[in-house]
Amino acid sequence: MAYDKFTTITSSAVPLPIENVDTDQIIPARFLKATERKGFGDNLFRDWRYNQDDTPKEDFVLNQAKYSGKILVGGKNFGSGSSREHAAWAVYDYGFRCVISSFFADIFRGNCLNIGVLPVQVSAEFLQKIFTEIEKNPDTQFEVSLVDQKVTILATGESEAFNINDYKKGNMTNGFDDIDYLLNIKEAIQEFAKTRPF
Repeated sequence: MAYDKFTTITSSAVPLPIENVDTDQIIPARFLKATERKGFGDNLFRDWRYNQDDTPKEDFVLNQAKYSGKILVGGKNFGSGSSREHAAWAVYDYGFRCVISSFFADIFRGNCLNIGVLPVQVSAEFLQKIFTEIEKNPDTQFEVSLVDQKVTILATGESEAFNINDYKKGNMTNGFDDIDYLLNIKEAIQEFAKTRPF
């Protein structure tokens, strides 16, 4: 199994109301030397989280104890820039399982879906409601249901639907990456191959 199965999560959220967050801000290029998915969470938003002497910047959200959870809420156009998979790896390795925004860069969205991070695109209006609720109470809980394709603000009961490709939805609910999916249907592939001429 490539990653944990995703059906529904209920969690508080970390707000990052910044537009046009690019992949170099998510994980700076100097940390891309590793080829395994481990360890990237330590450097998620590295230049925003730490000073040059490696001391934490107290005003950055990931360094504020009042914010926590498995959901990251970003501004419009999250994940723009280069196609590096490491940006999605860093988000996952830090512990986030869902990113909510009003718009995602296509390649970043695809990279997230390939490793078990659910990118939830909502309207700008609903995104603002989410930010408002977190500002009022950082412990506000949100429910993200992949099965129902819906995100809900539990404090108010307001919800909004989101779209996802059926293939990717099936993979996420099973914890499959593309290779896991093929291995799962290996017997069917072998049976089909028997009907093909050599």
